[in-house]
Amino acid sequence: MRIKRTSASHADSARRGRVRLVAAASAVAAAAAVALPVSANAAPAPSPVAKVAMADKAMKTADVAGTAWYTDQETNTLVVTVDSTVSQAEIAKIKKTAGAGADAIRVERTPGTFNKLISGGDAIYSGSGRCSLGFNVRSSSGTDYFLTAGHCTNGTSSWHNGSTTLGTTAGSSFPGNDYGIVRYTSSVSRPGTVGGQDITRAANPSVGQTVYRRGSTTGTHSGRVTGLNATVNYGGGDIVYGLIQTNVCAEPGDSGGPLYYGSTAFGLTSGGSGNCRTGGTTFFQPVVEALNAYGVNVH
Repeated sequence: MRIKRTSASHADSARRGRVRLVAAASAVAAAAAVALPVSANAAPAPSPVAKVAMADKAMKTADVAGTAWYTDQETNTLVVTVDSTVSQAEIAKIKKTAGAGADAIRVERTPGTFNKLISGGDAIYSGSGRCSLGFNVRSSSGTDYFLTAGHCTNGTSSWHNGSTTLGTTAGSSFPGNDYGIVRYTSSVSRPGTVGGQDITRAANPSVGQTVYRRGSTTGTHSGRVTGLNATVNYGGGDIVYGLIQTNVCAEPGDSGGPLYYGSTAFGLTSGGSGNCRTGGTTFFQPVVEALNAYGVNVH
């Protein structure tokens, strides 16, 4: 009896078919593996806007005195300005608190220490010391007032210029804001000017805007707006929001003084660092907010 044998060519063909089937099955399995998500629970990376929001929240949570920050809308970054008292460890604390938002933080150092600019001396006086008058304003009923910084008017009542009583504090907002209003009770001259410059309107400035600041300590100095809607942590719970950040110098006693350009009023001096010999960073309360809060207008 003869046994029929499978030819070599037929066996090789069968083997090749099996190999092709195995390879095809492997390819299908690999494709399926690629199609499956890496992790069904993986959260998407936060957007640039979300990162900035996380960084902003971290600044408030970390509560580091000597810091100020604002959002740069063009680059989706949180610009954090730190004075000379802020250590590398404190910066690291902020970034750690920010988590995924840390890479949205851009740190810039400025010389000196952020202070509310008030001292004993000249110009407008109260029991707390010396500040600077901001803008003369008037209500719709014709009552005259002047605006100055809220950290100047907080806890004070009577104001004088060294020889004459000027008026009494009628409103004050600090911290959070930094504006206050004093009602004139004397007949002293109160023109709507800053030095020799007539002020006829109020507005909010833009980044890059040229500005002037006038104060009782250092007189008149100019510079540019570098940021808007800045938050400043002066320490001790004194945090102020929505400020104008500039590179104009200022010193103690200049608090409350006017920020302006031409006939337009922009702000009231809040605080800052540095001095008018070496320069510095100064923050201003937007005057439009103060005018709206008290229902008055520059005149």
